[in-house]
Amino acid sequence: MSDRPEARERARHVEHPVNDAPGRPQLAHHLDEVKPPSTEEILRVEGLTVNFPTDDGVVQAVRGVSYAVREREVLGIVGESGSGKSVSSMAVMGLLPKSARISGKIIYRGNDVLKMSPKEQRSLRGRKIGMIFQDPMTALNPVYTIGDQLAEAVLSHETVPRKHAMSRAEEMLALVGIPQPKQRLRSYPHEFSGGMRQRAMIAMAVINNPDVIIADEPTTALDVTVQAQILEKLLEVKDEVNSAIILITHDLGVVAGTAHRVLVMYAGKPVEVGETDEVFYRTRMPYTAGLLGSIPALETASGERLRPIKGTPPSLINLPPGCPFSPRCPLATDVCIESEPPLAATDALDHLAACHHWDQLAESDDPTVFFRAESEVGR
Repeated sequence: MSDRPEARERARHVEHPVNDAPGRPQLAHHLDEVKPPSTEEILRVEGLTVNFPTDDGVVQAVRGVSYAVREREVLGIVGESGSGKSVSSMAVMGLLPKSARISGKIIYRGNDVLKMSPKEQRSLRGRKIGMIFQDPMTALNPVYTIGDQLAEAVLSHETVPRKHAMSRAEEMLALVGIPQPKQRLRSYPHEFSGGMRQRAMIAMAVINNPDVIIADEPTTALDVTVQAQILEKLLEVKDEVNSAIILITHDLGVVAGTAHRVLVMYAGKPVEVGETDEVFYRTRMPYTAGLLGSIPALETASGERLRPIKGTPPSLINLPPGCPFSPRCPLATDVCIESEPPLAATDALDHLAACHHWDQLAESDDPTVFFRAESEVGR
């Protein structure tokens, strides 16, 4: 058995058609070429909880999320749709609706964002904490030029001449690799391709040199070539402005090539946290193993079916006791149904998992085997 089980290795190289293109750098190894994270902690989230009251009950969208990011670090937050990834980031940005009930702590350089006034939060948003939204076509205003929107991001935080703001906008478009940036300032969003709009969103997020960039599914609906270019450019820009990145995605291939650490979420709660290689090569949570096992690979035999995780995520209204993943978990026992496991250290202190049976995964060379059909085991 290889030291790198098949499913995790294919996740790490899911973008290898792009990486093999002439003149393209190896994206999976890009982190080895950029500046390493510093020891200075910029943002810490402690016990973040977000609930939404509805007519049917309270939606527990986020349940006790905790993490910290350091300067120049990339933290990947992974999970299926509805796992609470985007809601937790919107809470950090202060963009949730007034109906949201938020508790916990969001500490930015020693100050709790949740205790700040709306004016103080606005001064942080866009200036110290930037965000790249999931859909650039809806995030950009169709009736204003790209230049006007980038300049507005500067003018809303600094009292500078508009000419200076436009010069800064041109500089940012050049930084993210848009050709003829001065002419492109006069373009409207519909005149940009999908990849160029995403680059414009990156430019807007970093135009004020923020300490933290939250990238919410920055490569959604982009083909793999453009996806690799966007991620590569995002890492380059990160080092230009010495920012940390919180990368929200459902694509484990993206995380494998870009993140220093990974936080896996399920049903609004972290279920596995650790260094990227630890999580991929020494998985300690069945949900993570299921995600890794469902990744397609070019080496997959012709006619071989993918192995999805059976079932669907639970409703976040009136969650039953026990592990929320237990109805879909091949290792579930009575204790899983009766009590929800805490997020705790496994066989490595900095590798946390919320599973009663993480030791069974530790005994397996390839934890994805638990999600294979009986006919596949032993192949």
